[in-house]
Amino acid sequence: MPSTVFPSHAVRFGRLAPTISVSDIDQAMHFYTGILGFTKVFENGSPVGFAILKKEDAELHLSLHKGHKATVQNVAHLLVHDAEALYQHLQAHRVKIIKAIRDADFGLRCFVFADPDGNRIDVGQTL
Repeated sequence: MPSTVFPSHAVRFGRLAPTISVSDIDQAMHFYTGILGFTKVFENGSPVGFAILKKEDAELHLSLHKGHKATVQNVAHLLVHDAEALYQHLQAHRVKIIKAIRDADFGLRCFVFADPDGNRIDVGQTL
């Protein structure tokens, strides 16, 4: 039986950027740029219905979907160098924390927060 795994030498994979659905793109951009420090590098539509945000190696795509409802699943995983500092910053800005910061047995100091649309972002720092 032939292998179904894509050969690693066939194509080099580059960045992978999650697209997050939001019900209010202006509110979402304010949250991600104003609180998390992302920079808007692209937007499309009039009114804007899609935007790309970047901060260092992180890239996030926002897509407007009126009536968007968040799920209980994490929509993105963000690796950082200081999870505690980000956790304290988010608490100071009254961002909803879904799971408190902890040292997990899988080698990460981690927590989960929600954006204004309830989209859950899992944050981790390698221990």
